[in-house]
Amino acid sequence: MKYAYLGPSGTFTESALLQVDGAHESERVPAANVNVALSMVREGDVDAAVVPIENSVEGGVSATLDSIATGDSLQIVAEILVPITFVLAAREGITELGQIRQVSTHGHAWAQCRLWAEANIPAAVFAPAASTAAGALGLQDPEQHHDAAICSPLVAQERGLNVLVRGVEDNVGAVTRFILVTRPGKIPAPTGVDKSTLIIPLAEDRPGALMGILEHFTARGVNLSRIESRPTGEGLGKYFFSVDIEGHIAEERVAAAVSGLHRLCPSLRFLGSYPAVQGESPLIEEHNSNDAFIQARSFVDSLRARL
Repeated sequence: MKYAYLGPSGTFTESALLQVDGAHESERVPAANVNVALSMVREGDVDAAVVPIENSVEGGVSATLDSIATGDSLQIVAEILVPITFVLAAREGITELGQIRQVSTHGHAWAQCRLWAEANIPAAVFAPAASTAAGALGLQDPEQHHDAAICSPLVAQERGLNVLVRGVEDNVGAVTRFILVTRPGKIPAPTGVDKSTLIIPLAEDRPGALMGILEHFTARGVNLSRIESRPTGEGLGKYFFSVDIEGHIAEERVAAAVSGLHRLCPSLRFLGSYPAVQGESPLIEEHNSNDAFIQARSFVDSLRARL
């Protein structure tokens, strides 16, 4: 297998990739950003890519949500959770926080450490980087001008960086969720604790449009674990919803919800059903069980047979 990931080496994304079975022995290709990583999958340059999709503090990762919602279809086959902790590393020769005037990191990392930075390095200006590792590696580049970087302990250790402070995150216990993405193919078998991800375009901006979407889930006892709206870029009022639901397309209730949504939104995009890392088997009421749906369909079929 050949995997793409948000690079360079030492990012949290690579840590997520290394949790995938066989990844240690496979070729790992760092990508400059999420769009590049997913384009490599679409074009067949790699077999799969690992990209971040959600953080427990900052919510959805816009670059991933937008890229996976457009272009050639892709499929999510797994999710990976990575606990997030950060260190503050500085250029050699810098020993005091007061010496720091510019700090570089990824925007999501900065958002998770902003309060610490405001309290401890208030004079420092934030310099955005393509990834936490990219900001860290810049400390060893004389052409880069930042004094410090917020990065993972892994990249600081691998590169022998000058770490001034550990645990600079504002929220202890933060977690980032990553997804393993392939070209469309065989859907992983249901495990009993699964997720499915959908992209649902808002066909028309009108009162009750979102309610019409949600009713398809409610009526069939399908719980949503995540819902986010994203602009399509086609103008104000043009949105799509990125949704994670509890359940697998092999389940009758999930299939019925997706079928109903497809009637409402024919351009709906199904991004896959895959094992959930956390959670329990959902509590399914008897009238939403597989048997109930099968019996109901048989009842209707028996009536149609009399036509």
